[in-house]
Amino acid sequence: MRAEEYQISKEKFVFHSNDGNLRDKKLETKPVSYFRDALNRFAKNKASILATVIIGILVLFAILGPIISPYSVSYEDINYAYVLPRNELFCKLGIPFWDGGQEKQVNKVAFDIYRGIQIETGRNVIMTPLDEVEVLEEVYMGKTTQLYSFRLDTYNAVGVKFVLLTTEEYQALQRYQDEKQVQVILPITDPKKRPEAEQDNGNANIWYRTKLGAGRKTAIVYDKDGNFIPVYQLDEGNNKDQYTSTMYWEGDEKKYNYAEPMSGGMWNIRVDYQEYYKYIHYLADDGITEPSFILGTNNFGKDLFSCLASGARFSFILAVIVASVNLFVGAIYGSIEGYYGGKTDLIMERIVDLLASIPFMIVITLLKYHFNTSHIVILFISFFLTGWTGMAGRTRMQFYRFKNQEYVLVARTLGAKDSRIMFKHIFPNAIGTLITSSVLVIPGVIFSETSLSYLGIINLSSGSMTSVGTLLATGQSYLFTYPHMILFPAIFISLLMLSFNLFGNGLRDAFNPSLRGTEE
Repeated sequence: MRAEEYQISKEKFVFHSNDGNLRDKKLETKPVSYFRDALNRFAKNKASILATVIIGILVLFAILGPIISPYSVSYEDINYAYVLPRNELFCKLGIPFWDGGQEKQVNKVAFDIYRGIQIETGRNVIMTPLDEVEVLEEVYMGKTTQLYSFRLDTYNAVGVKFVLLTTEEYQALQRYQDEKQVQVILPITDPKKRPEAEQDNGNANIWYRTKLGAGRKTAIVYDKDGNFIPVYQLDEGNNKDQYTSTMYWEGDEKKYNYAEPMSGGMWNIRVDYQEYYKYIHYLADDGITEPSFILGTNNFGKDLFSCLASGARFSFILAVIVASVNLFVGAIYGSIEGYYGGKTDLIMERIVDLLASIPFMIVITLLKYHFNTSHIVILFISFFLTGWTGMAGRTRMQFYRFKNQEYVLVARTLGAKDSRIMFKHIFPNAIGTLITSSVLVIPGVIFSETSLSYLGIINLSSGSMTSVGTLLATGQSYLFTYPHMILFPAIFISLLMLSFNLFGNGLRDAFNPSLRGTEE
């Protein structure tokens, strides 16, 4: 086709340069470094970004959790064992969720025990209004049983407890309740009129008359109006209980005894345990003002929030240390293998094969039974003995890949030393793969440590620390009765493994040059 058929005028054709010389134009964009390019590619992966945020939250939880929690790992109070998670904001708003409440279905006697606690302490134990409590009928083997369905406050249900105090402690507690104008010490019950059923004899919450019912179980005796009949021990006017406080249960006039003398100069006292709990921490001055556990407690009364945060912190620290040591040792060992090759590589690789062939479980079992040392040390040595071999293999592969490249040959021709060629020219090109591998070591170490402590092979629980695996093992027995004990550790380990998997995939794609240009 001829040019005139396009009807292009000559005015549209201009010279590129009037002087006939062509020159390169200055680049208007800034050069992008290797790591900057990897970061840009990583930022395009939305799943990896979300995983990074989740990992950051979990790390912050592990770091800040033990700091912000008023409780420590060593703290325990068996009286508040099994209490459910409680958020004070939800409690104030009256939201029936995350408020320490539990749906219960109990028989008439058990329901009245909770009702008796509510009457004596004045606290809302039965969270459902009494006129809204649903009464269900259950037929078992031809016998009909009434069940009361309601929502129970697991904190207030602790109610009243017996405590043994010395005379000095008893008097100090009386001074405290006078100072705070709060009734901590409640009237002691008459030993002769305490529950006749043996299993309830030590239950301080039964302050009313009972008798043996069917199956020799506690049956409650009511007056003609259906009210509880108190069995408080009457004061005989001899000050036998040494009660000098101005706080009286029934008003201004002392009518009941408040303590029962025991052998050895001790006093048996009934206390409103929630107020006594405040008194204990008032003396300790530890900043705890009332019982409140945001993730609930376990079967020992330990705060799950502080235990989980402490276990997570230990897992992260152990994993980062193991990954760092494995990277350091494996990179040096693999560099020597890959760079020199030949007999050196052959001998060193056989050593790696020998160590890698030893099962991890055998290593940790032998160390556990032959070395009388901390399980933390045993765990670290076990991960290190077999963990660095994988990093050495990856480094060796990268050195074989890059050591015959032109820039390496040029450096060798110019007289560069082996150490400079290895760590100045070759190693930087392999660092992306090694970093990715090191990051993926972290979740593997955490999962292995959790599994070992869950199975009881490694015991990491002590007075000042615990592990996620131990929390999972403890909570397994209460999966259907108190699921919160296993729920939160399971959520933590699940989020951690899933997030690290997505994060590692994104990191691998970002540092792998072969994937450049494949994403739009």
